[in-house]
Amino acid sequence: MTTKAPLITPVLIGGCIIILIGFAARASFGVFQIPIASEFGWPRSEFSLAIAIQNLAWGIGQPLFGAFAERFGDRKAIILGALFYAAGLVLSSFAVTPGTMQLLEFLVGFGIAGTGFGVILAVVGRAASDENRSMALGIATAAGSAGQVIGAPIAEILLGHFPWQTVFIIFAGVILLSLFALPMMRSEKMASRAELEQSLGQALKQAFRDPSFSLIAIGFFSCGYQLGFITAHFPAMVTEMCGTPAPDGMLAALGISTTSALGAVAISVIGLANIGGTLAAAWAGKRFSKKYLLAGIYTARTIIGATFILMPITPTSVLLFSVAMGSLWLATVPLTSGLVAHIYGLRYMGTLYGLVFLSHQIGSFLGVWLGGALYDVYGDYTLVWWVGIAVGALSALVHLPIRERALNLMAPA
Repeated sequence: MTTKAPLITPVLIGGCIIILIGFAARASFGVFQIPIASEFGWPRSEFSLAIAIQNLAWGIGQPLFGAFAERFGDRKAIILGALFYAAGLVLSSFAVTPGTMQLLEFLVGFGIAGTGFGVILAVVGRAASDENRSMALGIATAAGSAGQVIGAPIAEILLGHFPWQTVFIIFAGVILLSLFALPMMRSEKMASRAELEQSLGQALKQAFRDPSFSLIAIGFFSCGYQLGFITAHFPAMVTEMCGTPAPDGMLAALGISTTSALGAVAISVIGLANIGGTLAAAWAGKRFSKKYLLAGIYTARTIIGATFILMPITPTSVLLFSVAMGSLWLATVPLTSGLVAHIYGLRYMGTLYGLVFLSHQIGSFLGVWLGGALYDVYGDYTLVWWVGIAVGALSALVHLPIRERALNLMAPA
């Protein structure tokens, strides 16, 4: 009698802990937008560029950490990532010029690459059985959403008691504490004979020659643009463009009496809604075509984004948008990573998904940087919001021609 493989494993639990903590710190950066700009008198574009550089460095580092993990071991890659992350946060706390802050965000971005989706999802994907892989990837991705739920509100609370520099140092310490979960991150190399015989160079050549790989990367670009912009700028956008919560309303009763607090809570609501959305996407990814699910997600994002900006921005519309967008927020990650694993195999999933993720982070860089640059020119976020809607519509279209079938890994590259 064959024993059914368990879904919840030590690898999955350890991966969830590391991703949750790393994403809690990352998701809080938008909350620092106004305090840092106010202290130094920087234009909005300066700290926006720092966050944009962080996202770009994350994207550049992702395939590098994926290749490092496949060559030297997953846990060594995670340790290196945590050290980069903590060092970047500590050194950033001493920055007093925009150039210094922007330069140091390279360290933070590389740290996120070493402790984030690229490395962790590859470990979880290899450790999971075929029947559990889609849901395991979804659970690990949902842990990132859980980090987003707690990250921005915790940062907002800490900023009420400490200067932003101290909060950065606190977050650095917590990142290092996540390494206590590292002993759980031990998995066997579950790959086919063909995958084990294939070199990294052969795998890269095969992927680059496959048009579907380029389409997956282009589609992931818009996801990065939208997520990068919203994470970095939505708290400030809500603070400045939303009506104040009614003093006798439900939000005020919950302690949300200012638009600043509402902006931080909005990021938390997005993360909370995405826990369910990501798990639902993972469940659906096991049963339906991943490319059509992705096309549907980007179509829904386009409709939601256009509806929000065309309507008056009120506390109610902010929360409704947060729930709707949150349900689709990281739902793309288990589907995209699962698509890469299905088409190109598990052996070099970390590197190949890392390259796709680089496109995501180029989009994130542009979303964050353009958000600040166009804000300084026009005084609001309306134009950059519409650009995000347009790239979302493009992403919905480019997923349709993807050939969702496993490649012959024994074929010549």
